Amino acid sequence: MPVNDQPVTLADVAAVANVSAQTVSNVLRRPERVLPKTRRKVEAAIEQLGYHPNHAARALRASTSHVIGLRIEPTSTEVVGSIHDRFLHALAEAGRPSGYHIQLFTADDAAAEAEAARTLIRAGAADGVVLYDVRAQDPRPGLLLAGRVPFVSFGRTVSGTGEYSWVDVDDETGVSDAVDHLVERGHRRIGYIGWPEDFSVGVRRARGWHDAMTRHGLPTDLDARAEDTMPAGSQAAGRLLDDPHPPTAIVAATDTIAVGIHHEATTRGLRPGADLAIVGFDDTPTALAFGLTSIGQPVTEAARAIMELLMDTVAKPDRHAVHGRLLAPRLVVRASSRSARP
Repeated sequence: MPVNDQPVTLADVAAVANVSAQTVSNVLRRPERVLPKTRRKVEAAIEQLGYHPNHAARALRASTSHVIGLRIEPTSTEVVGSIHDRFLHALAEAGRPSGYHIQLFTADDAAAEAEAARTLIRAGAADGVVLYDVRAQDPRPGLLLAGRVPFVSFGRTVSGTGEYSWVDVDDETGVSDAVDHLVERGHRRIGYIGWPEDFSVGVRRARGWHDAMTRHGLPTDLDARAEDTMPAGSQAAGRLLDDPHPPTAIVAATDTIAVGIHHEATTRGLRPGADLAIVGFDDTPTALAFGLTSIGQPVTEAARAIMELLMDTVAKPDRHAVHGRLLAPRLVVRASSRSARP
């Protein structure tokens, strides 16, 4: 029997039940292998002693922690349309059926993030990591590959995607669908406000707008770029609206930029939806609050796919298959994209 308030061990249970330690282990992990009579003896001993399995020790023996690392980004008061919180919740939900949990950490830059990830893996504190907010020339996939860190990214770089697994949203199709929707509503002067070129997501969303406009035989001169903040979106909208032939509709790369467009329009006395159609991207709660038409990302589906690929990577670190999964977005139509004025 344990003494001096020491933790109850598996050996203590075995001694009380008069069975081997392996039999106790089988009752805990593979009860179908143990005779019912013996299983009842062991269960009675467990209850008598108040034994709790040492999950940390079990994780070390199995070389798995059932923890996934994720760098959390700082918030900004100028960004109101982020899907980061929704994705984090969806990822935690996706890991729950398999007993995986999310460990958040911070880092100042890409190199620090890669080093933090390597430290987690070496210490056995995590089985792998998820990369978020991947840019066009993002160095993190290469750093993690060099450090032999299991990972899956939400988003992808413009090159090297055959070397790591990723899940992404079909940004080009999403923006193309938005342009088709506006053309059906009678708009012909359709502007676009996107991210700077160093964002791979921004490049693809801009390409979706440009290709759709070209397909409809419409001009592509109303193209502006801005940082993902409300003030920057407002300023970019002002530049487009000052054009001698201003747009009757604007597609934005994010809901945050779309809110900036909404603000600029109302400041000029324009009615969003009636005088200027606005379409955002991400379908955040902010889009719902402002009545903005927006392109919704399948965040839950993405999180499930990421967790599935990551568990495969963790289980077979040297022989797992590299996969890329492109998910379809969905246009959510609201009051901000009404028909063009006659």
